[in-house]
Amino acid sequence: MASRDPVADLRRIAFLLERANEATYRVKAFRSAAATVAALPAAELRERVEAGTLAKLQGVGDVTARCVTESLNGEEPAYLRRVESTEGTDLQGAAAALREALRGDCHAHSDWSDGGSPIEEMALAAVELGHEYLVLTDHSPRLTVANGLTAARLRKQLDHVAKVNDALPEGFRILTGIEVDILADGSLDQEDELLARLDVVVGSVHSNLRDDSAKMTRRMLAAIANPHLDILGHLTGRKVSASGAGDKGHRAGRTRPPSDFDVKKVLAACAEHGKAVEINSRPDRLDPPKRMLTVAVEAGCLFSIDTDAHAPGQLDWQRFGCERAALCGVPVDRVVNAWPADRLLEWTAGHAPGNQEQ
Repeated sequence: MASRDPVADLRRIAFLLERANEATYRVKAFRSAAATVAALPAAELRERVEAGTLAKLQGVGDVTARCVTESLNGEEPAYLRRVESTEGTDLQGAAAALREALRGDCHAHSDWSDGGSPIEEMALAAVELGHEYLVLTDHSPRLTVANGLTAARLRKQLDHVAKVNDALPEGFRILTGIEVDILADGSLDQEDELLARLDVVVGSVHSNLRDDSAKMTRRMLAAIANPHLDILGHLTGRKVSASGAGDKGHRAGRTRPPSDFDVKKVLAACAEHGKAVEINSRPDRLDPPKRMLTVAVEAGCLFSIDTDAHAPGQLDWQRFGCERAALCGVPVDRVVNAWPADRLLEWTAGHAPGNQEQ
């Protein structure tokens, strides 16, 4: 029987565990083993499997060694069969149609801030999911707990993304972006010159989430009016309970109530300025709540169905956002990441200073 690719099998297991929001240490075990095995010459790998010494290598344990052995023997690893069989049901109806229409993801993180994987890994996972683009949106400077990018580091990242794009499969590209903090006065936490260079700017509130309604409303309205902002990220900042251990900065099981603000005013401002409301698909966010999502539909808002992924497997969480969008009647033609990249970029460029309608 012909052997399988043990590295691909290990990475597939890690991807499925991430998608299921399993504990980070479990995901890392399979990714570490994949990296170790990928670095071994084929002959040494086969010798170690036959001698039963694979688990003595750093990064390889008994479970991952068993997976490699089964794969080299031409068998689908039992662990992979198990996680494949419990990965969930297919989307139905309107939700499936929405998911099929999506061409990319406008909110994802890498290990440049608080994500767990390199930009290249995130991009290749997006390619495998059928995306045409992925917007890289690492955090801005003041979110130090998330290793936010200073202006200097962001400039380096832009250069790095240009090099990565040159090596990616034809028909796919990383779009440059940021998840920029909306500060207390509604300003955005990055230099205007850099924000103007980015393809997509997601703005989110991460601090002082318990401010009174009037203060939070003013803060959000100021950010929405900023010509650099394109997408209003995780609208309420809430956290809901979710299984698994999540990832850095997103521990599942912790809850947080939504911020208090004038929902109708904020959503009306998004519609007026042509800014998109994010439908955040993370199982521990599912933000905005359905009652607010319905108000946003009625207000005529644009939307972006995003994963806020911090690991490759989480890029497949868009299904959760699509289910909520379908339940609330979100029209596919108002979902900006269902648009081709060129149309998306034309829309974001229209918000830039000097390009807005007077």
